[in-house]
Amino acid sequence: MTETLLQIDGLQTYYGKIHALKGISLTVRQGQIVTLLGANGAGKSTTLRTISGLIRATEGRITFQGQDITAAPPHAIVRMGLIHAPEGRRIFKGMTVSENLDLGGFVDHKRTDLLAERRKYVFELFPRLYDRRNQDSGLLSGGEQQMLAIGRALMTDPKLMLLDEPSMGLAPFLVQAIMAIIRHLNERGTTILLVEQNAKVALKLAHYGYVLETGRIVIEGDAARLRQDESIVKAYLGGGSHEANAKD
Repeated sequence: MTETLLQIDGLQTYYGKIHALKGISLTVRQGQIVTLLGANGAGKSTTLRTISGLIRATEGRITFQGQDITAAPPHAIVRMGLIHAPEGRRIFKGMTVSENLDLGGFVDHKRTDLLAERRKYVFELFPRLYDRRNQDSGLLSGGEQQMLAIGRALMTDPKLMLLDEPSMGLAPFLVQAIMAIIRHLNERGTTILLVEQNAKVALKLAHYGYVLETGRIVIEGDAARLRQDESIVKAYLGGGSHEANAKD
């Protein structure tokens, strides 16, 4: 069996008095795309933020590459190769595309040769970013900003990428382009935990899926099986519709 890269056991997380995650457990194996699905407010983004250390779990355990990272600070988690590309892109406006990429590689800032190699790969993957490398990132289109968010994450050469709603607000043809890039990254060896509003697209891309409902995992299984089960799609995934403004 493929090696476990990320293991979550009994995770409980609160936002103030709101009990956001209620004991979830999940596994991401090396080389997989695992998708986390559910309606708006189910706890998907909260899960990613807790994994990356932006929110502290009140109970439970998060293990990455066999090491307990439950209480690790975000910068230490990044150094281990676990990278979070958040919902809404969160690029640094007022800075150029190249400067955003350089910030993404801060953990290896002394390895200029390594960063140059990674930047070259990002520009090969996203030629439009190369064309706009000296442009203020705030002037990029939504699709270009998403490319930059993924490219910035790649500057650390991640072992595991947490991708939060990469298709949000994008035109259908751009959604297909972004999903093709995600597949390419996975085929190149990057493991991915994907939160995605377009359930049918996500399940077509993923190897395994989890469905969250009000902070609990209610269903899990091979992505192909979940995709083919119409009762699951209708009950938990909104029929697979693309909710452009959905937030978690």
